[in-house]
Amino acid sequence: MQHTLNNGVLIPAEGLGTFRAQDNEAYEAVLHALKNGYRHIDTAAIYGNEEQVGKAIKDSGVPREELFVTTKLWVDDQGYLKTIKALHKSLERLALDYVDLFLIHWPQSYELTRDTWQAMEEQYLEGFTRSIGVSNFNIHHLEHLFETAEIIPQVNQVETNVQVQNYKLQEFCMKNGIFLEAYAPLMSHHIKDLLNMDDLKKIAKKKKKTVPQIALRFLLQRAIIIIPKSVTPKRIDENFNIYDFELSDEEMNDIFKLNNGKKLFPDPDNFLI
Repeated sequence: MQHTLNNGVLIPAEGLGTFRAQDNEAYEAVLHALKNGYRHIDTAAIYGNEEQVGKAIKDSGVPREELFVTTKLWVDDQGYLKTIKALHKSLERLALDYVDLFLIHWPQSYELTRDTWQAMEEQYLEGFTRSIGVSNFNIHHLEHLFETAEIIPQVNQVETNVQVQNYKLQEFCMKNGIFLEAYAPLMSHHIKDLLNMDDLKKIAKKKKKTVPQIALRFLLQRAIIIIPKSVTPKRIDENFNIYDFELSDEEMNDIFKLNNGKKLFPDPDNFLI
């Protein structure tokens, strides 16, 4: 399953997240994912695993044109010249000529975002990234970016799961041609809380699926791109096995009721380094 971004680039609806995956762990996870159907890999400079991700991509034997690779610009590297330098360092670590999506990892000041975005637009036009976007941006961050941007972001990657559902943010993004992409779709280090949700367990039993598969399918049916993270082969495979069933309107509504806005990661308006 794929989505078409606002610049015509196709993005797989599901990818493998690599947050906190280090050294050989990252390599093995990415290699397993690519050998078992994944074509979308998400990393970031701050994760410290771009080299391992790149090595796994090379060793997988999957043609580059079949892959969608995302990396992100860290806070310390924002600014016009620093952004260009950082992207090329990421490409060097990944051993790639281009990435498919380059994101501003966290918003800082409006002015810094403006200068950073200008550099990203130029790198996009020069072909070093096939798409550009942002991560952890709220509506007001996007509105200010629109004031000076010549290219509208293709993606906004934010924490999204059954308890942080981002209705209003997704509505705003979709009205402006921006896809919402969910990190921590299985509630990250709070996955045990997800696994213990009775409403999800009930649906999972009915569908003969696992609770994580239900949680991912919920986002998928909302046209949200998902990047569940795992380094366990069985779970990597399980997370990808969500295309042979659908949630009914009633089941979707039951999950909508789980929204409580309890974020597990920092508030973007207070993420300052």
